[in-house]
Amino acid sequence: MRDTTRHTNLAELDVVDLSGLFDGDTAAVGRVAARLEAPARTLGAFHIVGHGISREELGRFERAMRVLFDLPIAEKQAMRRSRDNAWGWFDEELTKNRPDWKEIFDFGAERSEGEPTPAHSDGVNRWPKGQDEIRRELVAHYRRCERIARPLVRALCVALGLEAGALDHAMHDHSSFLRLNRYAACPEPAPADAPQFPERGHLGVHHHTDAGVLTLLYQDDVGGLQFERDGFFQLVTPISGALTVNLGDMFQVWSNDRFQSPVHRVLAPRERTRHSAPFFLNPAYDAVAEPLAPLLGPETPARYRPLPWAHFREQRSAGDFADYGAEIQISDYRIG
Repeated sequence: MRDTTRHTNLAELDVVDLSGLFDGDTAAVGRVAARLEAPARTLGAFHIVGHGISREELGRFERAMRVLFDLPIAEKQAMRRSRDNAWGWFDEELTKNRPDWKEIFDFGAERSEGEPTPAHSDGVNRWPKGQDEIRRELVAHYRRCERIARPLVRALCVALGLEAGALDHAMHDHSSFLRLNRYAACPEPAPADAPQFPERGHLGVHHHTDAGVLTLLYQDDVGGLQFERDGFFQLVTPISGALTVNLGDMFQVWSNDRFQSPVHRVLAPRERTRHSAPFFLNPAYDAVAEPLAPLLGPETPARYRPLPWAHFREQRSAGDFADYGAEIQISDYRIG
């Protein structure tokens, strides 16, 4: 990976309007796909509007997130994640085996108590006792993101010149989850032009790519997200009412590097606490990611060998929870 030590002020992300995408409008699918091709190819990130989540719904979701993080520490500790159950609250997250300046709360699809889970990177949801309204609002946002993400994948397939359902086989029982982040005001944040591993100060999240298919990010107005582009870390300005999307490693593999999974990180805020919530759309655990056959030819051979998602997710999650060795990357599966 390049040493991204330089910095410019802002990354002007494309804004893509998804209006009509969820109504079965074939013309809308083509229109959205045409708008997605360039940002997916050049950076792998863009803003979306017309996604169908109202500002009122986003406001209720953010309030629920803030209430959860404001609970007494004893109540949050009662929901603490473990190696055996990854869902819940945690304040010792690692990225690149280095501690991040944040606390998180993860949850996925609701499961019955005692129902087996396929990997330690999955889990049974933990919820604060006596806070049913929080649970309802958080689960509602998960479902809204799920409703957006699947049609967005289909539009991205069309942007690659494929049939819209080219990845449906990998999404039949997806392993997605929603993460809540709180970045408290930091007395010593790393500067915006800090190198990948700052010599001083803290980062909210160290540089990384997302492991799965794509990420839908809700963020408040504090800002701090940076994408790496052309050797620079560039700060993204949040757009009120929009969600920020970045593609994940599995999409880069399926596209045979035509679409990008961008390197990004989050600055620790100096004065105001920042809240954000990424929905990670992940494939089914039995999915195997490999370059899609219609994209291959004599001039465009496969750049990756088959990558089993369950193993990849297991190893990436282990590196996030604690230092269990090198963090797995799609480069480990690159051919040549």
